[in-house]
Amino acid sequence: MFVAITKNKNLTRKDIMHYLAIEGHIDYLIVRTPMSSDELVNWINMLLQYQFPKKKIIIHENIDVLNRCELTAIHFKEYNNQDLFFKQRFPHIQVSKSTHDSTTVAEAERRGLDFVLFSHIFETNSKPGVTPRSIAEINAVLQYDIPVVALGGINYQTITKLPRGFDGIAGISLFEKNNIAHIDYLKEAWRAYV
Repeated sequence: MFVAITKNKNLTRKDIMHYLAIEGHIDYLIVRTPMSSDELVNWINMLLQYQFPKKKIIIHENIDVLNRCELTAIHFKEYNNQDLFFKQRFPHIQVSKSTHDSTTVAEAERRGLDFVLFSHIFETNSKPGVTPRSIAEINAVLQYDIPVVALGGINYQTITKLPRGFDGIAGISLFEKNNIAHIDYLKEAWRAYV
């Protein structure tokens, strides 16, 4: 599973063109942005007009946009407990969550979530000075049945050092800064990994 995450900024037509170009090489796009609901609805509708598959769009925490765009997937921050409400009330909605420890992964599994992002695996520019998860922490989360997607510091060099057992990789700059050839190279490395 390859999960691209938008940069936390106001998204533009240029971003639409980029995600359209890599759409065939990713499984999901988590749309995480400070834009207002109205702006975000307009951006997502434009993305959809260009034939980006709706089933690949995961909205980050914005229930209003989920409903207005008739999306089928939502992603929550680690300590937002609305995930439980969603899985109980709307079982047809795919629900995922960010996690940073085995307790939260276990809770997500108990709640029946569809997958979790677990971070950060390697050193990353987005979290300078913050120590990555230890091998013990990683092994603890990989014991659960819920799909666990690795996030943080993953690139062409580090993917070969990724502990076995992850169900996918996610990234912001990983998918934002690279072209299709680079993503294909990463997919080959991923296939060798799994």
